[in-house]
Amino acid sequence: MIYFIAYLFAEVMLTVEFASRFGGFSMFGEIIISAFVGILILFNFRTTLIVNIMELKERRVDANGFYKRNLLSLLGAILLILPGILTDIIGISIHIYLLGGLIVSQFMPKYPHDNSSQYKTHSKENDDVIDAEIIHDTPTLR
Repeated sequence: MIYFIAYLFAEVMLTVEFASRFGGFSMFGEIIISAFVGILILFNFRTTLIVNIMELKERRVDANGFYKRNLLSLLGAILLILPGILTDIIGISIHIYLLGGLIVSQFMPKYPHDNSSQYKTHSKENDDVIDAEIIHDTPTLR
């Protein structure tokens, strides 16, 4: 409860300060523009979800990153729709964080190389070796 009251106090103080410095029409414009951006993000969420599913399928992002991207995008859009300066700052910060993560993921390798992986690559020294597994050990196979 104390956190909600602290948030409400900060929201009102920032909104009043912004409105007193830039005027009521600027405050109204900021509310309309941020709500419009939040609604656009919600309308495009379907395509964002499809892109995130494809990256999850290609193993470019893990399940935790998949959940984080989608939930943070929804939260940021909702915060942008709500009127107020503090919610807009938090919503924009969330989307800047997500944008930074997307930019970094473009430069990450698609399949990270892990030397301890159970799947080893073919090497020249094992050209004459054939891997086999005996399923049944019966006298007819001997």
